[in-house]
Amino acid sequence: MSEGGGMSAPRPTSASGEGPTSPRSRVAIVAWLFQALLLLALVAAIAWMVSNTLAHLRERGIHAGFDFLWQPAGFEIGESWLSYESSQPFWRAFVVGLANTVRVAVPGIVLATLLGTLIGLARLSHNLLLRALSTAYVELLRNVPLLVQLLMWYFALTELLPASSDALQLAPGVFLSKSGLSFPWWEAGAFEWPVASEITISGGASVTPEFLAVLLGLATYTAAFVAETVRAGVQSVSSGQVHAALSMGLTPRQSLRYIVMPQALRVIVPSMTNQYLNLTKNSSLAVAIGYPDLVSVANTALNQTGRAFECIAVIMAVYLLLSLLTSALMNRYNARVALRGGG
Repeated sequence: MSEGGGMSAPRPTSASGEGPTSPRSRVAIVAWLFQALLLLALVAAIAWMVSNTLAHLRERGIHAGFDFLWQPAGFEIGESWLSYESSQPFWRAFVVGLANTVRVAVPGIVLATLLGTLIGLARLSHNLLLRALSTAYVELLRNVPLLVQLLMWYFALTELLPASSDALQLAPGVFLSKSGLSFPWWEAGAFEWPVASEITISGGASVTPEFLAVLLGLATYTAAFVAETVRAGVQSVSSGQVHAALSMGLTPRQSLRYIVMPQALRVIVPSMTNQYLNLTKNSSLAVAIGYPDLVSVANTALNQTGRAFECIAVIMAVYLLLSLLTSALMNRYNARVALRGGG
């Protein structure tokens, strides 16, 4: 009863009849606290192991620690997306290596997705020749080690292509030679076009054969796995829905776009995440053909400083960060696809 003699209003409860102090809520809070304590214990254990290792190294007269990151690097980087000089500290060199890794991984993901999707759909084609060629592509590239493919691409680009003086013109302003690929680029408010002379190609922008070899190797190799993912996703949609769409007057292309692919994406996207992660991590093989990615820069820093533990730790931390970021982005997209498909 209220003070005025009336009935008191009931306390608001959730739709399930459970308040913030319900047994289920208390169990959830305890579970979160337990996970937080477990995470703190894990971080403390890792910090203790790192500190203990560094202390033992110092006792043996071995220089340890990450203080070298602020010392001048003292080495050049052959290809850099960012401005860099040898007088800059090691951390700047690592950033340049990271930028070079991202520079090859992002377009590699785009190319692998486009090429793999086309090949995956070609494997489902009624055209026998198209289906046979796409199957041969998948079986060949999936079963040849990526390192071998990178070496083959590098050999083809540096040995089989003509010199800059006889560069192949692929399109207006686009030249391909042993020196790499030259193409128009936006500079100072206008497009700057490459100009071929009897000696070299000047103007515009260009990428090295090392970059091209890594990009093409990663993209074509990963596309074979993407193709299988796309094929499996499309085949997961029942043929009855396709027949129903065709009976309603939709063309095969419209049926694929509006009926099949929205449902197939729920199967494709999670598997595609793994392929994107693999492509990013496989970019570390670029060191084999001289592309200055993160691993190459770290290897040079290791040889100059002797800080093997620290350089390897930097590589592990960066690739872990890239993998977590890629997974987070793909999981967010996967949630949108699942919601749209479920609707």
